[in-house]
Amino acid sequence: MRNKIALPECEKCEGLECSFFYGLTHNELERITDSKGGNFYKRGQHIFYEGTRPSGVYCIHSGKVKIYKIDTNGNEQIVRLAKEGDILGYRSLISGELYASFAAPLEESLICFIPKEVFFQLLFSNKLLSQRMMERLSMELKTAENRLADMAQKPVRERLAETLLILKEFFGLEADGITLDISLTREDLAHIVGTATETVIRFLSEFKHENLIDIKGRKIRIINALKLSKIANIFD
Repeated sequence: MRNKIALPECEKCEGLECSFFYGLTHNELERITDSKGGNFYKRGQHIFYEGTRPSGVYCIHSGKVKIYKIDTNGNEQIVRLAKEGDILGYRSLISGELYASFAAPLEESLICFIPKEVFFQLLFSNKLLSQRMMERLSMELKTAENRLADMAQKPVRERLAETLLILKEFFGLEADGITLDISLTREDLAHIVGTATETVIRFLSEFKHENLIDIKGRKIRIINALKLSKIANIFD
């Protein structure tokens, strides 16, 4: 069961500066606060399911989330990652379609829910918000196209190296300056790369042996990002 808790006011949200809704007026933020719901989700629960109809958007107050699909063979493929301040489910809501994927937390997460009526009112009345939405949809399309190209052209070793660097760029590093600020199972990592878990384990072991990374449980430390960039063929 999801645990209902008191939700923070949007204007006082610690993550507002990195949120999709940053820059809204006091009245606009107050409108969201008055209308939103939300829940605390644990790993293993779902925020939404493929094939269901959206009735609003989700905003991540804290935590990290994976958006994934299940192929015809029952295999999971993570198509996007999201963090504090990101919104979820907006593409299906705007297009009027059913959710085309699942969303689930990678760690304990507090997720706010904004009803579609309020979201659309803000989107249509605020030019800044409309522009941000167009930018996000364009970036999502570009990311999907790049991912398809990588899957078709790059071998797994290159894709894994690139994934580690993307995780570093997206989630950042912990206070030590080298540990990825995200805890992923080997299975989750394989679902991002698009390969078998055993293959990811083998290449991670190779990277560790080559002193490119270090591993402690689910935590990965990036020791040599430059060499990982060369392996990923993204070094300029």
